[in-house]
Amino acid sequence: MNQDKLKTITNLFEGREIRSIWDSEKEDYYFSVVDVISVLTDSKDSSDYWTTLKRRLTRDEKSELPTICRSLKFKAKDGKMRNTDTLDTKGILRLIESIPSPKAEPFKLWLANLGSERIDEVFDPEIAIRRAIDYYRKRGYSDKWVEARLKGILDRNKLTDIWKDGGISKDSKYGKLTNEIYKEWSGMKANEYKDFKGIRKESLRDNMSDIEIALTYLGEVATRELAKEHKPYGLEQNKVIAKMGGNVSKVARDNLEQKLGKSVISSQNNLNYQYLNEKEKVDNKQ
Repeated sequence: MNQDKLKTITNLFEGREIRSIWDSEKEDYYFSVVDVISVLTDSKDSSDYWTTLKRRLTRDEKSELPTICRSLKFKAKDGKMRNTDTLDTKGILRLIESIPSPKAEPFKLWLANLGSERIDEVFDPEIAIRRAIDYYRKRGYSDKWVEARLKGILDRNKLTDIWKDGGISKDSKYGKLTNEIYKEWSGMKANEYKDFKGIRKESLRDNMSDIEIALTYLGEVATRELAKEHKPYGLEQNKVIAKMGGNVSKVARDNLEQKLGKSVISSQNNLNYQYLNEKEKVDNKQ
């Protein structure tokens, strides 16, 4: 296996069928466990292998991996829809580490290299910054765009610092407040905006037009300044302020669209590929 090709979880199993489904709410994939086991082992019965592995993980290693599986329906070889154990991206990586097979070694080496890189970045954060800059340049973004993007990240941190002072500490709550800003000026939550643009795990802001970026930043800066002035505390009070900040962007958007005579919200993205089955969703009732 060519290590250079092991870039992301979505192409780890290039050339082999790994059934998966995209959950737009969680913004993550769910992969069929037995399909991954079939690729990484010589087992003739991947379901039986998984049953034995689950028993060992639970009994000997006290691993929670078997308990975080999610049962979803996939089409089997006989054409029928059958319940199948699945794991999200993090879970699948943990599964790979638990499989004692020579075929799994290239994947484990890839994971070890990733871990080593992240540890290096803890001691020297500039490595991460350089990696991000190189990534954007390879994607064709100009240095001016990269500079503005990095500044936007710093501005975003200023907002989350304000939210921390207002009693907001969890990333999930940051997401809820950000959605209030997005919904107010664009009419969509972040995951809905991503669906509209046909992207998944990619950064929404990396796929926005200049106008969309400007409206996003305006809403966040307005929210930050309003929070500094009104000093909200707790999620509900901060939601009110986030909606007010988003409304500043909505007013600007409405004014600009009136003069342009068209919407400034675009479904275009900066990807050089397109997802298949973009409307496929996870049924949360399964």
